[in-house]
Amino acid sequence: MNPQVLVCGAGPVGLTMAAELARYGVGIRIIDRAAQRTDKSKALVLWSRTLELLDRSGCSGAFVAAGHRVEAANLIAGDRRVGHVSLAAIDSPYPYALMLPQSETERLLEAHLASLGIRVEREVELAGFTDNGEGVTANLTRADESAETLTVDWLIGCDGAHSTVRHTLGLPFGGETLRSDWILADVHVTGMKTPFDELVIYFHEDGVLVLFPITPGRYRIIADVGRSEGLAPADPTLDAVQRIVDRRGPDGLHLSDPIWLSAFRINERKVETYRAGRVFVAGDAAHVHSPAGGQGMNTGMQDAFNLAWKLALICRGTVAGDRLLDSYGVERSTVGAQVLTAASRMTALAVIKNPAAQAVRNWIGGLLFGLSPVRRTMANTLSEISIGYPHSPLTGPGLHGLDGPAPGERVRPIPDQAPIGEGAMPRFALFGRPDPAIDDLLREHGDLLEPDLRPPLADDSLWLVRPDGYVACVATDADVGRIDDYLKALSR
Repeated sequence: MNPQVLVCGAGPVGLTMAAELARYGVGIRIIDRAAQRTDKSKALVLWSRTLELLDRSGCSGAFVAAGHRVEAANLIAGDRRVGHVSLAAIDSPYPYALMLPQSETERLLEAHLASLGIRVEREVELAGFTDNGEGVTANLTRADESAETLTVDWLIGCDGAHSTVRHTLGLPFGGETLRSDWILADVHVTGMKTPFDELVIYFHEDGVLVLFPITPGRYRIIADVGRSEGLAPADPTLDAVQRIVDRRGPDGLHLSDPIWLSAFRINERKVETYRAGRVFVAGDAAHVHSPAGGQGMNTGMQDAFNLAWKLALICRGTVAGDRLLDSYGVERSTVGAQVLTAASRMTALAVIKNPAAQAVRNWIGGLLFGLSPVRRTMANTLSEISIGYPHSPLTGPGLHGLDGPAPGERVRPIPDQAPIGEGAMPRFALFGRPDPAIDDLLREHGDLLEPDLRPPLADDSLWLVRPDGYVACVATDADVGRIDDYLKALSR
C-alpha cells in the first residue's frame, strides 16, 4: 500500500513534519539525500513557542533535558551595558531560549520519529515529480543507482534553501544576498565573566560580536567582518577569531579547541506561495533570512506544525475541500514575511559602520531598553509566543470586550491541563460551561472536537481552539450555533 505523503528532506523541519503526520496516523515516507544527519551545530536555539508545540507531541521534555537554558540577553556598547532583556517574563511554561545544537535537535527528532515506527530513508534523492491533480508521481534515485517510481497523494518539500521541490515547481525565490561577510565559530572560551545563562551582544565600531553559551565552557561566536567582495569568504582561523574577540569583546577571553569554524553570507529570500496543487514547501525551501534572533529553524518547524494537522484532517477524510489547506500558505507566508523583516532590521542595526549613526543607535537603544514594555515585547517576539493568525481564512468571529485571547491568537498552555492537540487525532478543543446544547455539539462533531469540554477561559463564553492552540472563534454560551457553523464551514 502506497503512503499518503512523501516528505522530502530530513532536517528539523522535515523530521517535525513526518513525526506530526505519523502521530496523526497518516501513512508517510521521509527521504534525504545525505548519508547521515548533520554533525554540525548549525541552528542553535529552540524558542518557547516551538517547545510548547513539541509538548503536544509528548517529546518536549527530552529537548529540555538535553539543552541549556539561556534566561537573559545583554547589549554592550563600548564599556557600557545599554540593555538587559530577561526572558523570565515570557508568558510560557518555557520562559527561556533553549540552546541545543542542530545535530542534537535532529537526533532527538529522529528518535521521536522512530518511536512512531518511521525511519528516515537516507541516500535517497528526489529526481523529479509530476502532479496530475489526483496524486503526485515522484521519481526517486538511490546511491546504488537504483530507481523507484512512487505515487502519493501529497508531496512536501522540506529540502532546504536549494530545494528540488521548489525548483521543480518553478516558484520564484525573491530577495537578495546581503553584501556583508560573517564568521561563525563554535569554540571553548575561558575568562567569560557574564553568567553562563546569558548571551551577550557587543556593538563595536568595527562591527557586531555575539557570544551564545552552548554547554559549559563552549560558546558560539558570530561577527560581521565587512563588506563582501567577489567570491564567498574563506573559513576563518582560530587566531583570526581570537583577534576579533580581543578587539570587540571584553578583556581576558581565550579561545581554544574549535569545533566548527565557518564563514557565510546572509540570504533574505521567500516564496510568495507555499502550495502548488498537491505539493507544499516548508522551512528553508520557503524562506531564508538572517540568523539574527535565531528564528529560522523555529519558523520552519512551526510551518510543519501548522500544515500537519490540516493535512491529517484531509488524509483521514475528516474534512474535504481546499479551504483548510490553502490557509497554510496564507498563515505561514505572513509569518515568514514578518520574521524576515524583523531579522533584516536587526541585522541592519548591527552592521552600521558610520560612527555618528552608531552613537545614535547606541543612545536610542539605551533609552528603549530602559522601558519594560519594550523589553517585554522583544522577549515575546523572539520567543514567537506573539505569533498569531488574525487575518487567516480560518479565523472566525469573536466577542467585543472579552478578557482573553482573540480569534487568531495563541492560548497559553494551562497548568495541569493536557496540551491542546496532544492526541492521536487532530481535534479542536472547546472551552466553556456544561450545557445540553454543548453536549449535542460534542456528539455531532465528535470527529473534530475533543470529547470532553474544557473549563471556560472567561465567564459566559465558548472558546473554540484549533489543534495547534490558536483561537478559532468565540461565542456566548447562548450562541452554540456560531461554533456549529464554524465547524461545518471547514469543508466548504
